[in-house]
Amino acid sequence: MAREDPRFYAPLSETVGTRPLWISVSQNRWCDVLMCRGAGLVNRHYHPQQVFAYTISGKWGYLEHDWVATAGDWVYEAPGESHTLVAYESDEPMRVTFNVTGPLIWLDETGEPNGTFDVFDYIALVRDHYEKNGIGADYIDQLMR
Repeated sequence: MAREDPRFYAPLSETVGTRPLWISVSQNRWCDVLMCRGAGLVNRHYHPQQVFAYTISGKWGYLEHDWVATAGDWVYEAPGESHTLVAYESDEPMRVTFNVTGPLIWLDETGEPNGTFDVFDYIALVRDHYEKNGIGADYIDQLMR
């Protein structure tokens, strides 16, 4: 089952992986499961569009806020707010579905933009990972909407 097979999670960092659920090129949009088996970070970034998240398991939050999301929590990210996603230590891996529209704008340590990550980058990342891990680059085609 893809949910349990680690090969289906393309790495975003050394500790965080993403498994696409569906992708819309025409809307520059995707929905994924972000997973981290231990504590870890996703680079500081912001979204020009809103993002919706639902926590499946584990604990996570943003370094810039004092809340911690756990299983069953729903999070709305307002457009334009910068944040650094952190997965906290937990008995279960952090698994969160994110519904993302538009690019992520990566930020450097001073908060200045230093790169982007959009649906085309997402597709390329996953295709490459799936090809290298025996799933096949074309597997992602069935997720296009």
